[in-house]
Amino acid sequence: MIASIPSSRYFRLTYGVYVALFFMFLLAPLVVVAVFSFNDSGFPALPWNGFTLDWYLADGTANSEGISRKGIFHDEALLGSIWTSVVVALATTILSIAVAICNAFLFERREFPGKNLLYILMLTPLVVPGVILGVSILVFSSNTANWIDETFGYEVEVLRPGLALVVAGQFAFISTMATLVISARLRKFDITLEDAAMNLGASRLVAVFTVTLPWLMPAVIGSAIVSFLMSFENFNTTLMLVGSDAPLTIAMFDRLKSGSTPVLNAVSVLLMIGSAALALISVFVQRDKTARSG
Repeated sequence: MIASIPSSRYFRLTYGVYVALFFMFLLAPLVVVAVFSFNDSGFPALPWNGFTLDWYLADGTANSEGISRKGIFHDEALLGSIWTSVVVALATTILSIAVAICNAFLFERREFPGKNLLYILMLTPLVVPGVILGVSILVFSSNTANWIDETFGYEVEVLRPGLALVVAGQFAFISTMATLVISARLRKFDITLEDAAMNLGASRLVAVFTVTLPWLMPAVIGSAIVSFLMSFENFNTTLMLVGSDAPLTIAMFDRLKSGSTPVLNAVSVLLMIGSAALALISVFVQRDKTARSG
């Protein structure tokens, strides 16, 4: 709704109801998941049997009723999968942001034959389904590893399913997303500021690091946070490329196949809190940068 356009009271009421229902639709599943992480029941479903923190803090010892529960903070398997996801997400984010910054300068500052074709190829991973992307990378890497093994008798483990291949698969589309965000910011940059720094004696590289990159920092930080979250929650591509070390999404999927317990709800609550914290950090950092530039 555009505030400058006159509208009737009925329209404003209808619009308000629509917005409220829309946010209820988005938040209701999250609220349900959070509530049932505190349910004193072996299943994340009704009926409500009372409030408990067992699915967070229980250490696996049997209670007075002979029931044994293990909370997320004592579940070594899930904690290990969380750490695996963090390692994969950090590696993917660092690689994606580094390449995205280079891509942004390449496509925004340089003209060369085939630029449009290369740009379209860069966007391709965004429109390819994650499963297809994962299968394609798996087939290519496995065939390459088999050829090296047959030709030279050397086994290249990095080309087999595992964390390295998971990082490569996620990097394929996350770097594209980061490139688009950073390029949009770089497009607004006044290049005469770099020229002014060079007129004062700075080299091109020093001007980029002292003038341009600080300008890009809000987009870089925002892209890094989004890249981390996209990598952390990715399932489709990861499922095709994972090895013995399962990230959190794969570990939760395996748990769900054998029967869900509220400990998975507890994991989801922790992920919600972590995602909200990262989003707030991004907002505050970008607000601080905007205030300084203003």
